[in-house]
Amino acid sequence: MWPKAQHQRCLFHVFCQVKRYTTSRPNTMAGIELYCLAKDILRLEDSESAEKWVKRFVEWVRKYQKFLSEITTDERGHKRPTHKRLLKAERSVLRLLRENTLFTYLDEELNKEFDAPSTNNRIEGGINSRLREMLRNHRGLSIERRIKAVYWWCYMHSPEPLPSSEILKSMPTDKSIAAIYQRINEKNRLEKSLSIWGDAIVWSDLHHYDRTFNEWD
Repeated sequence: MWPKAQHQRCLFHVFCQVKRYTTSRPNTMAGIELYCLAKDILRLEDSESAEKWVKRFVEWVRKYQKFLSEITTDERGHKRPTHKRLLKAERSVLRLLRENTLFTYLDEELNKEFDAPSTNNRIEGGINSRLREMLRNHRGLSIERRIKAVYWWCYMHSPEPLPSSEILKSMPTDKSIAAIYQRINEKNRLEKSLSIWGDAIVWSDLHHYDRTFNEWD
């Protein structure tokens, strides 16, 4: 519908994603610095500060490139990245930078028309929370009827809702909703069956080892 629409990734969720991999108390200098970078992204107010942040992140990648490339061989001879969680955090930020969805809210042309937000708080508080409340109040609905209830809520709370007769013409049927749900469910089962980095049990998760860090600059 809007092929030229610009996208903005919620910066709070960017921070939370990095924090999930580094934790709030990282054990390495690489993790500490990346966690600090993630916190700083919440305080960027202009394009100049955003450019400086990107340069800091690039410097972090270069500084710890060798460290992040380290490989560990477990007791069965299987090799895996030693710092797989930091790699996941790094790649999550790199992907957003490539997609150019981190700093859309600082676009000067866009801000001439309205105040572009850096988070999705307006959606969470004004729409998503209302939808969750509505679904909580109708816990007995089947999954198809829950999806249809969300459709109806969105239709009826739009600025200019169509007449009921017109809404009924475009409203998905129980059959089409069930087909969509089944297709998504099958995709989720397939994705969960595939092994990816960090999803399997690793030797270090089941054994104690010295976590003392002594490689300060």
